[in-house]
Amino acid sequence: MAIRVLLFVILICFQNSPMVNAEVSLTATFIRDHQLWLKKGNQETQLTKDQYVYSPKWSHDGRFIAYIDGDEQGEKSNLFIYDLKEKESYQPYVTIQTSDFKWSPVKNQLAYNSGGVLNVTKEKNGRPNGFENVSLGVSDFEWFPNGKEFIVSSQADLLPTGWGPVQLFRIPVDANLDAAKVKPFYTIQTNTSDLFAISADYFKWSFDGKWVSFLATPTASWSNDSNTLCVLSSQGDQFQPIGNMLGYKDWMKWAPSANQLAYISGEGRFFVENKKAKIAEMPSSTQQKEYTPEGYVDLDVEWFSPDAVIVARAKENKEWNEGPVPTMFTALYDIHLKTEEQQQITFPKKNELDVDPQVVESHLTWFRIKEKEHKGNVWVKDASNGRDSIWIKNVDSAPIFYKKK
Repeated sequence: MAIRVLLFVILICFQNSPMVNAEVSLTATFIRDHQLWLKKGNQETQLTKDQYVYSPKWSHDGRFIAYIDGDEQGEKSNLFIYDLKEKESYQPYVTIQTSDFKWSPVKNQLAYNSGGVLNVTKEKNGRPNGFENVSLGVSDFEWFPNGKEFIVSSQADLLPTGWGPVQLFRIPVDANLDAAKVKPFYTIQTNTSDLFAISADYFKWSFDGKWVSFLATPTASWSNDSNTLCVLSSQGDQFQPIGNMLGYKDWMKWAPSANQLAYISGEGRFFVENKKAKIAEMPSSTQQKEYTPEGYVDLDVEWFSPDAVIVARAKENKEWNEGPVPTMFTALYDIHLKTEEQQQITFPKKNELDVDPQVVESHLTWFRIKEKEHKGNVWVKDASNGRDSIWIKNVDSAPIFYKKK
């Protein structure tokens, strides 16, 4: 009898203890101690030394990782590319200062905004190298899904009569500063009583490329408390404001196989209240469903499947109104859209919070960090067995996964 009890206790302890470095068939780049690392399966490789890396992004085929080499003061932002085939970092041009760069969705070509000038890389020996100008006066941009053109925003002008409209343009990759090739795409008429914005940012395409979402962003102080989430058709003929939200690009996500847009709605820069998970159906954005229960806030969102959404959820803190902003201790919850059933699926310990949920193939991953600490661990849950495990330890932020196109 004593042996049976001992075996039962051991079994329970094993089930409730996290597996560390379980075999996971994923590939990701991550940052540890400001350096770029690669993890493939269970193998970790340090890619850079003596740099200050942030914003890594995968190329179309996974051969290259573009990143910024900056500094702690934020005074430097040099564009670098790591070539996994040649195992070296290089600069596509002598010096490229940027903080806004994006890979083509169809090939290994990099576009970047430098001082309002949109550029694309040329190719040399199979690698992105050199650059060509595309357009001037660019505020933000995104590739069209075809990889042949861009949707571009230009910031509104401040006139004696007030702020002018926000202009969106459709520009081919080979425009080469030729204004005749720049085509007006949509004009956002703004005013202070309905929709006020001076720029459009964070463009994201729906799964079928029929819709693009973005934030219409007002002046700096105002944007800290509220921005307008908007959706525009791929032909530029249907425009819809969806709702108000904060300026976090990961707080809006298109469904993997439907024209549904999940987002975290709510105004106010503090996370303590008024942050709700909603889903808008296209083309009729009036059909919106809110999924956050009373007394809670949702602070991130990710699609797990066409019928399930993951949110990072915490209890509201309406009592707070001054002093240090309280930490919202989020855990992950699964929301089944058809049944509307919800359940907690991660269980951080006291003073821990789970953030940045990401779904890759059949895996759910997240970043678990302790309060007032600057490093954490990357956890993974396999949908096939439901087990939690630590995949990467001691990282600066959530990893960036390579997802096969």
